Amino acid sequence: MRIQTTAPFDSDYARLTHEARALVDKQIALLLTNARHPSLRFKRIQGADAIWEVRVSRSHRMTLEIAGDVYILRRVGPHDVLRRP
Repeated sequence: MRIQTTAPFDSDYARLTHEARALVDKQIALLLTNARHPSLRFKRIQGADAIWEVRVSRSHRMTLEIAGDVYILRRVGPHDVLRRP
């Protein structure tokens, strides 16, 4: 699998703290090596069939789409990012 980011993801990522960015980077690396790892809690967002969520930390989530062999990262931030995935 490969990673592609969207403009909203890039903006969200730039606003994160250094510590939160490090956690995002760690989870992206884990996603690429083992998407079924329990710490990711990788699951489909309820009511949005094509959008998935990944847990970054207790308070942060990342949303993505899957297109072939590409994870398209859509948004990242506090848990409320799921309101506009």
